[in-house]
Amino acid sequence: MERMIIFCMLFFCSSMALTAAPHKIAKYKQLLKTIDRLEPIVKDKDVELLHTPENPGDECLFTAVTCFQKGTLKLQPENSQVNSTFTQTIKALKRFTFNHSGKQCESSCELYEKKTPREFLKSFAKLIQKVIR
Repeated sequence: MERMIIFCMLFFCSSMALTAAPHKIAKYKQLLKTIDRLEPIVKDKDVELLHTPENPGDECLFTAVTCFQKGTLKLQPENSQVNSTFTQTIKALKRFTFNHSGKQCESSCELYEKKTPREFLKSFAKLIQKVIR
């Protein structure tokens, strides 16, 4: 009887671990769609350049995502016609949480090169694609 209970507990725990991974991937894919929706409606001329993490190591992923989230707060809509879509998309990006394990990178956002908002969003999308793989 005791062995049966242990077996059931192991089975339950392993099935929970297997269902958690697809949920995270779906969450990251939704984030990619959100970034893709934002890219064509963001103002790209006469705006502040943004610190853009590129190719961060695995230990710096959390820091890079944090930099991108801070940078999205500085984005502006291309025109007033896209303002409501822009605002909803930015809210979705702010709600996103990136779970990390292990140590945090010691670099800061200011150490990354500054780029235009559209280049910034393309790099953000590349980072999320790296996380998915």
